[in-house]
Amino acid sequence: MDREFYVSVELYVSAKAAAALKKPPAKKAGDKRDREHNARAASASGDAAQKKVKEKTSWLGIGRSPTGAGQWRPARCKLVEEEEGCLLNIYVDDTILYRSIYMYLLNHTDIRTVHRSLFERRNCIGIFSVAGQMRGAAPTTEPLYIQFEDEETANTWLALLRSYAMPEVYGRWLSPEDGGLYRMWRQVDLTCIQGRNLGVTRPLSDEPSLAEQEIKLDADAVDMDVYCEIFVNGTLCGRTTVKKGIGSPDWHERFILPDLPPFENLEIVVWREKRLTKPVIIGTVAIVLVNFRRGEAVEGWFPVLHGGQACSTQAGEMRLKIRVDEEIILPYHAYAKLLQTLQTRNHLDWMRELETRLKMKNVNNNIMSIAIAKNVLLESIMELADREVDGTLTSHNTLFRGNTVFTKTVELYMSWYGMPFLESSVGATIRRLCAEKVAIEVDPVRIGKGPKAIEKNVELLVAWCREFWDHIYDARTQCPPELRRMFEHIRKLVESRYRIRDDQNRELPWQSVSAFCFLRFIVPAILHPHLFGLLPGLPDVPVQRSLTLIAKVIQSLANLNPTVQKEEYMRGVKDFLHDSLHAMIDYIVVVSTPEAGTKGPSTPLSSEKHERLRIMNALRERKASAPVLHREAIPLLPYLLDVPRHLAVVTSVVVRYSRTQNLQPPKPAGNGNGGGSNGSGVDDRFFSEFCSRCLEVEEQALFRVSKLAAKPRRQHSEPAIIPPPRMPLHIPLPPSSPSSPIKSPSRGRKLSSVASPRMRSRKSSLTSAATTSREPSQESPTRASLQEPPTPLVPEPRSLFQPMLPPSPAMQGERPHRSRPPLVHHPRSTSTDSPLARKRAPDPLLSPTSESSVELTDDPGKRRRNIFRSILTRR
Repeated sequence: MDREFYVSVELYVSAKAAAALKKPPAKKAGDKRDREHNARAASASGDAAQKKVKEKTSWLGIGRSPTGAGQWRPARCKLVEEEEGCLLNIYVDDTILYRSIYMYLLNHTDIRTVHRSLFERRNCIGIFSVAGQMRGAAPTTEPLYIQFEDEETANTWLALLRSYAMPEVYGRWLSPEDGGLYRMWRQVDLTCIQGRNLGVTRPLSDEPSLAEQEIKLDADAVDMDVYCEIFVNGTLCGRTTVKKGIGSPDWHERFILPDLPPFENLEIVVWREKRLTKPVIIGTVAIVLVNFRRGEAVEGWFPVLHGGQACSTQAGEMRLKIRVDEEIILPYHAYAKLLQTLQTRNHLDWMRELETRLKMKNVNNNIMSIAIAKNVLLESIMELADREVDGTLTSHNTLFRGNTVFTKTVELYMSWYGMPFLESSVGATIRRLCAEKVAIEVDPVRIGKGPKAIEKNVELLVAWCREFWDHIYDARTQCPPELRRMFEHIRKLVESRYRIRDDQNRELPWQSVSAFCFLRFIVPAILHPHLFGLLPGLPDVPVQRSLTLIAKVIQSLANLNPTVQKEEYMRGVKDFLHDSLHAMIDYIVVVSTPEAGTKGPSTPLSSEKHERLRIMNALRERKASAPVLHREAIPLLPYLLDVPRHLAVVTSVVVRYSRTQNLQPPKPAGNGNGGGSNGSGVDDRFFSEFCSRCLEVEEQALFRVSKLAAKPRRQHSEPAIIPPPRMPLHIPLPPSSPSSPIKSPSRGRKLSSVASPRMRSRKSSLTSAATTSREPSQESPTRASLQEPPTPLVPEPRSLFQPMLPPSPAMQGERPHRSRPPLVHHPRSTSTDSPLARKRAPDPLLSPTSESSVELTDDPGKRRRNIFRSILTRR
């Protein structure tokens, strides 16, 4: 039986698509004379000059929005499940069919979340389709952007749409019981830190001295507004805020771009925005992601190139921090032993062990996601809270004030569950204060004015503190139940531990709750709103000072200490603290008390909840009949968790860091050096077992890769995992490739009408300052190397994972390789802290470290290793 699902959304309609929707029917030839007469009349009027001015002002909107100045319109999505496939219809104005997309022709990576910076809107999903995968009234292949009412609805529909698309699974015919050998996942974590010398051009070959450079800067520096656009594989994925500065703006804006298609290029296009004129490109930072090192954060100055693909001019530098992840994900059962070992201890203990032994700080989110999927995170936090309180023997003044694994995990926990609560508490107030550019200063030394100016600023500070506190207090009932249960456990734990007859420690339980709710959540969000998603970028310096003063006052109130302000001119602040003290205690009691579980009279479900339940049931049915890897590729609701992916990331990072730290396995218990009764010996045994499980998973991953390399194509005599469905004649068939997910050629898309021609001409031609020049013993760009070869097929596994080489001639039929033009110039930064050096590559298709290995490919062992190096780039 065919099923249908509906949802109301906001649809982004570009100017081009809107013009196609409003296109009037063709008129008769006789009307041409009337049109010419009207045009002459309009040109003769005095509105022509005014029209030109309006067009110029709108150019700013073109540069700052994809595909020209568009608009958001109410729309309705209808997902129709048919026998042979699935069709997504989007209607505008309830009757106009805007676009129909054949979901079964798309990849999972074609359906992904949209970074908030693109439209300054939350809960947006982008659907990237090409000709042959869609049809509609607007003849355009622009990406489809839709915004949902809330995060839960957006996540539900993302999982539903991906359940009909094709995951990136490899070797489906070699392991039909699992639906394939493995799947892939990719992510780019980019932080635009700052720029320098932007707009100051010089030839790449010139390397002026520091004194000459400063003289040139003083002469050429101009005050300008600058912003950046981030492109991945030619698709606009993010945008920084506009910053003012004399060629040296500071952004400190982070862009996490998950679920990406196979890597090609990362480009950061730097724009200069001018008033009443069209924005112009200052230059581009071009980074080849295929050769970029995996799993490590690379930070440094990258050259901003000005000109075409063979440019020889540098227009400044950008300081970037980039982390590129590309992981092989095995079926869930391959991680069974690792997961069993992980569950033998508190998950937070594993986080502490990995941080202290291997200096790892970037897997906490993955371990926490596994604990959330297993529904044990809150239990683990409560257990560690008990230890923290029991370990505090005498000094209770520093309780929960240290920077421990427990407090760090609670911060992640509050960020995971409490972001809507934080937004309703301080989000709107912070944005209004920044929009009004409120500048408050009460320090007599800094303000440099008389007492009256100080009193006026103190009154302004108190007024804004009252507004912040009123919104925080009103949002206390919106505290999520997960935070309430944790705060309740902490409050009762401190009450039972420090109960004293007098009133000496009466406020300690309340302060223990505020140590998390305010000190580690609300107050940091006021200080740094851009880090919590409350602002798109850094506030201006005067506004930042205002937020700092407000945060200090709110923290003093949370500490239940109204006498902290001792200056006479701060009398108004002291009165505010005294007046709000009882309200703060009430606030802490409310957020640390779970809501009553009494059930009222049963009410019928709303239409939205009913539709969501229908989708959940449909997903459950589809997962039951899907192959293993296809089923596991559908994220778990409501938080879009992917347990095998989280385990794969942890495994890869543990193996890589264990090699970096030269971790030695501990001696067995009973030899007098690591007794089993010793707590340290027990920890060593657990940790050694955990690392061994990670190595076993890594060996299994290498075995599956080698299996696909040894037998890259399915023979005609072997059965396919799923027989191809019979498609109706009017539905286009997907490209047939037995070993790779569906991928249509010519995926170059454009989002910015200004930047797109430059993107296409520059794509895959410019190299970056971060092209890797590794030592032979460095880690793989894709997976960490192994100590032991799993099978005789794989000699010297440590040398397997070197920078990727192009496929051998025997594999060219597997994935056609696009030829790149020769790299004439090799830009490098003049600074001493540039991330990586540049080396000349004689062949533009080869990485800088692959010259010697390619010359010896006649040797069978060398040829086999080259196959393994290129296996993860096969299509």
